[in-house]
Amino acid sequence: MGLSWACLSTPVGCVSVGCSAAGVASVRFGRPPARRGNATIGQATQGQGSHGELAEIARQQLAEYFAGRRTTFELPLDWPAMPDTRRHVLQVLFGSVGYGQTISYGALAARAGLSSNGASVPARSVGQIMGSNPIPVIVPCHRVLASNGLGGYSGGAGPEVKRWLLILEGALPPTLDWQPG
Repeated sequence: MGLSWACLSTPVGCVSVGCSAAGVASVRFGRPPARRGNATIGQATQGQGSHGELAEIARQQLAEYFAGRRTTFELPLDWPAMPDTRRHVLQVLFGSVGYGQTISYGALAARAGLSSNGASVPARSVGQIMGSNPIPVIVPCHRVLASNGLGGYSGGAGPEVKRWLLILEGALPPTLDWQPG
């Protein structure tokens, strides 16, 4: 069975959330993927049953987050099939880096117990894991920074979305042109 999708308009563009019966499995910047033979409907939830209801709850919680009224998500997560190390690093991030906090790629690697002879290898690995996070915003890969600055971001318009999310959370000071939701 596929995912039920809901989408919302945010200050950083359209955000879609996909849920299975087990929990949130995907958050993506942009519209939900098109179903074979079916067009996706704007703000409405696509899908039925309990995971259609969960998609609507997730959409509401994301809307509250983008409006600055939610600092934690109270949603079950359905970690898609992925290598154990990847899942472990994302779970450590989810469980230990809260709203308004940041951590470097290297510090997250150490917190997750990754080690290597070369210090940049675990940090680079964490960067790749963050870039392939299937549940961004809820699993807050935007809170992971490079040791020398913001670092990259694969969601939406890239680093500017990361910067906007960090300003929203108070982790970065607002720029003169920053517009809250």
